[in-house]
Amino acid sequence: MKGLTAAEIRSLPATIDLVTAGRVFGVGRTKAYQLARTGRFPCRVLQVGRSYRVCTADLLTVLGLAHDRPIPGGPPAHHQKEN
Repeated sequence: MKGLTAAEIRSLPATIDLVTAGRVFGVGRTKAYQLARTGRFPCRVLQVGRSYRVCTADLLTVLGLAHDRPIPGGPPAHHQKEN
């Protein structure tokens, strides 16, 4: 099972399936579903019908990557000035 790089994680759509989110944390399908069912997945998991979805924004926050994401139409994150 191959994990995802920070760049790959930042390029994910707004929500992702549980298996992909599990890959980010280095866990397989069975463990990801087990953690989701017991409420112990490392970030918030949404249950939509019988499917589990994870918000990429939540994933980025848990990983500490949320503030590195560029603002659409703005300069790259590493060029933004802090107030």
